[in-house]
Amino acid sequence: MMKIRKIGRLFVIKTRLEAYLVTYAIAVGSVERGVHYLQQYPGNGGWLLAAACLGVPFVAGAKLLDSVRPITAGSVAELKLAPRHSTRGINRNRPRHPRSVHGSALPSSHHTD
Repeated sequence: MMKIRKIGRLFVIKTRLEAYLVTYAIAVGSVERGVHYLQQYPGNGGWLLAAACLGVPFVAGAKLLDSVRPITAGSVAELKLAPRHSTRGINRNRPRHPRSVHGSALPSSHHTD
């Protein structure tokens, strides 16, 4: 199980440089695919498919860059000062606070007549 985690960490994009490199690789592949479409489908159909291929790096690059935010000096200080709590034993599928017995009804002191 540990080997799978170690291998899995290789595929996590952590920095903006890695996001740019992945976007570049996607762009190179999409241009290559667009060239093949132009050769296979001459005319307007090939141009439309090639244009669709060239739009992919813009969408994927934007998503990748949005998911990897630069670390500012303030956020570094917050990370160092933040307490490290163990998440073991916390079940995120259950609510942390019990719900009211009365449901969504307001307490009687808040009712207006």
